[in-house]
Amino acid sequence: MSNEAILHSSVVAHDHHDSHDDTHHEHHHHETFITKYVFSQDHKMIAKQFLITGMFWAVLGGFMSVLFRLQLGYPDSTFPWLEDIIGKWGKGGHISAEAYYALVTTHGTVLVFFVLTAGLSGTFANLLIPLQVGARDMASPFMNMLSYWFFFLAGLVMLSSIFVETGPFSGGWTAYPPLSALGSASPGSKTGMDLWIIAMALFVVSSLLGGLNYIATILNMRTKGMSMTRLPLTIWALFFTAVLGVLSFPVLLSGFILLIFDRNFGTSFYLSDIFVSSVGALPNEGGSAILFQHLFWFLGHPEVYIILLPAMGMVSEILSTNARKPIFGYMAMVGSMFAIAILAFLVWAHHMFVTGLNPFLGSIFVLLTLLIAVPSAIKVFNWITTLWRGNIRFTPAMLFAIGFVSLFISGGLTGIWLGNSAIDIHLHDTYFVIAHFHIVMGVASMFGMFAGIYHWFPKMYGRYLNNNLGYIHFWLTMIGAYLIFWPMHYQGFAGMPRRYYDFSVWESFKQFADLNRFISTVATIVFFVQIMFLFNFFYSIFKGRKVTSTNPWSSNTLEWTTPINPGHGNWVGEIPEVHRWAYDYGKDGKDFIPQTTPVGDDESVH
Repeated sequence: MSNEAILHSSVVAHDHHDSHDDTHHEHHHHETFITKYVFSQDHKMIAKQFLITGMFWAVLGGFMSVLFRLQLGYPDSTFPWLEDIIGKWGKGGHISAEAYYALVTTHGTVLVFFVLTAGLSGTFANLLIPLQVGARDMASPFMNMLSYWFFFLAGLVMLSSIFVETGPFSGGWTAYPPLSALGSASPGSKTGMDLWIIAMALFVVSSLLGGLNYIATILNMRTKGMSMTRLPLTIWALFFTAVLGVLSFPVLLSGFILLIFDRNFGTSFYLSDIFVSSVGALPNEGGSAILFQHLFWFLGHPEVYIILLPAMGMVSEILSTNARKPIFGYMAMVGSMFAIAILAFLVWAHHMFVTGLNPFLGSIFVLLTLLIAVPSAIKVFNWITTLWRGNIRFTPAMLFAIGFVSLFISGGLTGIWLGNSAIDIHLHDTYFVIAHFHIVMGVASMFGMFAGIYHWFPKMYGRYLNNNLGYIHFWLTMIGAYLIFWPMHYQGFAGMPRRYYDFSVWESFKQFADLNRFISTVATIVFFVQIMFLFNFFYSIFKGRKVTSTNPWSSNTLEWTTPINPGHGNWVGEIPEVHRWAYDYGKDGKDFIPQTTPVGDDESVH
């Protein structure tokens, strides 16, 4: 459907606001299966496409972690079924070293980019921005559709890299040269690496198309009365996320373009004074592998907040709704997100304290890194104060939102250690780093994503997820996440390096053999708990308890003023007008007051 058709549909919807049948007919009479479910331009359908594609990658990336945890936990054992699953890379029931590094690399890449970036932002920005700001659709529905299909293509190319003869790229998800810049460096640096770069370039295009669309929609398409200070915190978070992506992803793309030139056209942007045993000295001179690190981490650190901010926004919304209290410190929350967005661009070199960085410059990055803890702490205090003395409803969404706060605190505190260059030099590239970023970025953001799925599932599918399975999912995942990653801090303190294939040959790390087995066992259990969630999700789409109320959570925001299963255009008739902010809970003796309720003479309004 073209932009003109969307505009025409909106006009018709306004003209026929008394006739549900007319609007419904206008939006749907010409839709086929292909235009409704495949090449859809409806933001709600595109959100579902992002979510289900993200789930596919989450299962694949999670399964990869189970495979390499088997190697770490049981390095001397053989598993005959491995050969059936991964072929020659599991020959004799033992994962080869090359396969191990390929699994670690692909796991990191798809979880960070395809699941926690596209799956999280792509799903909830698409679903919530038009619904919560009061718009019929995105600013450009066609561009929105393209953003999904570029993501889908990126996924296909990445998936194909797994099946090439030399295997997928195996130089780590950060793709540092020279492993990524030299095809002769290892088998995993050959065709699989070229496919990895193409996939990531397509992914960047997808992110830029989506981000520009989100920004344009939030700034230009808000309904009457929806001032910026009346926006739900979810929308603020998605807005800052989109701005971060639009400003930082092109830098990563430029880094990849230079990498393609080094790999295929004989340039030396990242290469200098390299000696390869099978080839001899290479002619490349004058390049610097550190240049790639600067380009990568200039995206890489904003990327942490591209992943975290949407979760923060959704958690704020869910905590306030289910505590039946106004969010504490709305403007402080917006201001702290703004501060995080600015500081995210000024801390990238804290990943590079051990690269020979000038110590004075390092001290500047230490200061800026520790400074970013301040807006994060403001958000934590505001979440806790929102919960304080609230009339809390412990829905699965609420439990995951509270779990997010717990993980964000415990994972964030260890960031203060790593942000200090004197300590980081000892802890860099150890299991302490794995523990830190998996808790604060990986698991916490997944909890934000789960909270969002449980909370907005009724709006997406008109049915509820099973609550009992939701509670089991929460408790086993929460306990499992801490059991997996908390012990890794102690391994890191002992100097245990990450990315090593077999620790049993190290006399100093044999003491962790039992702990590694324990972590691997818990990781496997937690993976199968996520399979239970997938069953709950897909079963509930078709067989879940039907939603009978347009506002099942007694919430204030605009998405709950649409029909239970809204068509393309969202509202039947005119778009509602907004009179107040999104957090009037427990006010003037009323449990909740929707944003569309006019302000009385006797009340003050935010």
